[in-house]
Amino acid sequence: MTLSFRETVTGSTGDLEVTVVVPAKDEAENLPILLDEIGTALTGRRFEVIVVDDGSSDGTDKALRDYAKENPWLRPFRHETSCGQSCAVRTGVLNARGDVVATIDGDGENNPDYIPALLDALNAGGPAVALAAGQRLGRKASLAKRLASKFANRLRGAILKDNTRDSGCGLKALRREVFLQLPYFDSWHRFLPALVIREGYGVVHIDVQDRQRRHGTSKYGIFDRALIGILDLFGVWWLRRRRKTIPSARALTGAPDA
Repeated sequence: MTLSFRETVTGSTGDLEVTVVVPAKDEAENLPILLDEIGTALTGRRFEVIVVDDGSSDGTDKALRDYAKENPWLRPFRHETSCGQSCAVRTGVLNARGDVVATIDGDGENNPDYIPALLDALNAGGPAVALAAGQRLGRKASLAKRLASKFANRLRGAILKDNTRDSGCGLKALRREVFLQLPYFDSWHRFLPALVIREGYGVVHIDVQDRQRRHGTSKYGIFDRALIGILDLFGVWWLRRRRKTIPSARALTGAPDA
């Protein structure tokens, strides 16, 4: 039986196929549209959506409370002060009840129609694959941002060898139990493929079409993020070098040998 997206949430932990985590800052106009799209895209699946309002000042919190009154699958959270996108994603992951966490940016530039494809690719990969990552085509950002992103992705790929063309895409699906194993730091969400590989799991990729945001402006610059990103890049390189062996453990059962 196909379920309406208003009937797909259960209250029990473990009953949900996916938690969609949406980090958002000052996106009061974009979020109701995006949430409608997410609900429609996941019709027939058992899901919840967690939006983390990262210290917005434009009434995003009120927009979320109003939307949640009519849509019980939405669980909004709020940071009283802005902590950054990575922290907002982490808040969502820590509170998620789904076996898989899918992430999507709150500005509407990511199309939720790709979330089912990410979930299907993750399931098709089996337990050895922990991450299905979107890779953007036809980016709508400014030329300067596209060039900066291309340079950053090439540098990251050359150093980390994560076989990912575009690690900055907000569309991802990751097994929650693996998500919780990853080391956390600001901008951590931009290095998920490399961090997942570090834990011994595989990554699959899905091409996704980028969209123009409907309302508002981007919340980050180019050069400030680039400088921090270079420092983070070498931090992740160090983390990967320090992980020499992935342990394979089994439980010891039965009586000890005589």
